[in-house]
Amino acid sequence: MKAELINESDIIEIIIYSCVAFLLMGFVLILFFYFSRKKIIQKELEKKDLEIQYQKELLSAVIITQEEERKRIAQDLHDDISSQLNIVSLNSHLLNTPNLTKDEVGTITENIINLTAKALDNSRKIAHGLLPPVLDKFGLDAGVGELCMECNSSQVVTVNYENTTFFDIKDNMKHLHVFRILQELINNSIRHGKATVISILFEDNYGLKKCSYSDNGIGFDMKNKDKQKGLGMKNIDSRVAFLNSTIVINSAVNKGITVTFNF
Repeated sequence: MKAELINESDIIEIIIYSCVAFLLMGFVLILFFYFSRKKIIQKELEKKDLEIQYQKELLSAVIITQEEERKRIAQDLHDDISSQLNIVSLNSHLLNTPNLTKDEVGTITENIINLTAKALDNSRKIAHGLLPPVLDKFGLDAGVGELCMECNSSQVVTVNYENTTFFDIKDNMKHLHVFRILQELINNSIRHGKATVISILFEDNYGLKKCSYSDNGIGFDMKNKDKQKGLGMKNIDSRVAFLNSTIVINSAVNKGITVTFNF
């Protein structure tokens, strides 16, 4: 009877130890899978972060290259057109060709003057559009101010501009992208939005610069993805990504558009 009790106690003990062992083994396996899964997820996140960083660096390199190329083209166009105009001026002595009537001389002279003025004006506009000299020399505030002044002089649209912050000219490379974003937005407002009034505001926002843009145009349906893609947003998104920022756009049909972004 005593032996049977001992055997039963041993069996119970063995069962208990076995259960504990299985529980411990299960717990260890759970921990193993948990940390393994966590490590895999961490690796995947790191991989995605590297991919995103690479895309940003690539995008940054592309945009910087584009801006440098625009600067070079602007300089080349300026030099080439100016050289051509100098040649036109040097060859103006052809007006001394014998037997020219007074009317012929007047017509040739007037044509040369008009063509020269137009070529110079075009070269200035091209160079200004590719690399705004005011922005390059005096900073973002002056550059945007001149941009708004040019828009207002066209009498097609009224642009109200206000700046309550300070821009360091040392940040001109970053500010150039802000300027390009505003150029694209203004172009969209006039061409697509049919806007007559545009407002631009720069202000400080918790240590960052904030740009608020709005117009009174026809707007668009935010649910229409194709419409959004057709508004030059690809170029704007690229520059916003370079600024490590985000852009918020709100619009509705016949309600204009509002855009805000930090930089």
